[in-house]
Amino acid sequence: MNLWTLLTLIALAECAHSCPDLCSCSFTPEVVCSTSSLTHFPVDGLPSNTNRLSIQSTNLSSITASHLSVVPLLTNLQLYHSNLRSLPSDLLKDVPHLNTLDLTGNQLVRLPPNIFSNVSLRSLVLKNNLIEKADAEWFPGNSSVTWLDLANNRLTVVPVALLQRLPNLEDLDLSDNNLQELQPDALKNLHHLERLNLAGNKLSSLKPTTFTHTLKLSHLYLQENQLQELPATLLQGLLNLEVLMLNQNQLQHSPSGLLDDKNSSFRVILIGNPWMCDERMEYLWKWLTVHPQNVIFLEEVTCAGPEALKHRQVVSLTDSELGLHKTQNE
Repeated sequence: MNLWTLLTLIALAECAHSCPDLCSCSFTPEVVCSTSSLTHFPVDGLPSNTNRLSIQSTNLSSITASHLSVVPLLTNLQLYHSNLRSLPSDLLKDVPHLNTLDLTGNQLVRLPPNIFSNVSLRSLVLKNNLIEKADAEWFPGNSSVTWLDLANNRLTVVPVALLQRLPNLEDLDLSDNNLQELQPDALKNLHHLERLNLAGNKLSSLKPTTFTHTLKLSHLYLQENQLQELPATLLQGLLNLEVLMLNQNQLQHSPSGLLDDKNSSFRVILIGNPWMCDERMEYLWKWLTVHPQNVIFLEEVTCAGPEALKHRQVVSLTDSELGLHKTQNE
């Protein structure tokens, strides 16, 4: 047995020997604590070389910087469903290597300024909390975060100043909040953004320039909003777009040119809209007919009106049924 193997075995033995009560430890080194009996941070027995710590479905309720100081090599921290109601502003000051933080399913209403300023986070998950306001002061300027998940909170607005501090974002999830609009140029600084989820909000309209600066977008989720109409140039320049979800909105027509110039892998979902099958449906009708392979649930894209065409599949219509024959003769 060579020296390196011996040292490795000794280190593994020490890891196996040291593990907090109510937790399990692996040789990664990773520590997982998942029991409602856990009410305090498991400082005693926590291996100092732990790089992944997962505390889930507990009654922890609070955590401090001194707790995390015992695991200075931490790179991944998961605090799922642990009844956390607040966090101290200096929480992460002693874990400079932390790149992934997941706070899913707690009771957080607000976060203190500068809480993410001392680490080079890349992935930050805050979904399923009670957050009412997203604050630019959470982050340093030019933050390294590439994935931000704020889904299922109580946000009514996303400050432009917040997104300006996140120029490296590739994945932004704002679904299931109470957003009624996106401020002008809100996404202007997000040149690397690839996935944007705005589903399940209260958006009724979008500005023509909303996605002008996010030319790398490949997945755009706009379903389950209150969109009544879309600008014809909304998707202009999005040559990398692969998935567009527009289902469950209030769209009656599609503007001419909206879906043009998309690549062969592009897919769109359009069901659950009250499509009005009259002469203004000409563009979408023709596009669906020419590009059926690009439409998911094509047979469920149906007319909500007029009454004579109600529930008819849009692609099954004729030009005369849409009133186009009459218009051309005029």
